[in-house]
Amino acid sequence: MERRQFIKSSCNFCLLATAGYFSSILTACSPAYRAIKTEIIDDTIQIPLYSFAQSDFQFVRPKGWYYDIVVLKKADGVYETMLLQCTHQQNQLLPTGNGYICNLHGSHFDKEGNVIKGPAENPLKKYPTSIDRDKLIIHLKA
Repeated sequence: MERRQFIKSSCNFCLLATAGYFSSILTACSPAYRAIKTEIIDDTIQIPLYSFAQSDFQFVRPKGWYYDIVVLKKADGVYETMLLQCTHQQNQLLPTGNGYICNLHGSHFDKEGNVIKGPAENPLKKYPTSIDRDKLIIHLKA
């Protein structure tokens, strides 16, 4: 193999390896779950009820917000929402199999938003909801 061909092949390999490495880092920065992206209109968020056809919970990402909202459909048909913001030092929470965890200082919250392990002391913030025809309305200001 000629020197020029060797250098060209080596550079291409390095570029691909570097791109793969940074791609994995950037992917790790985003949440590992899918969220419904929506806008806030008149201090409310609207979600189509058909979003709950496959699952009793959904993650919602309001435009311009750093924190997601989780929406749970209870067995009695009532919807409950919680802001995925740690009440200790306002870090984004990550869902686990049985609740939510703060990877900053280790606070744990159950599926209802109650603190199971500190340093957080307060439960997660909840928003009232209502139903208007085929939409769930989340009221951000009560």
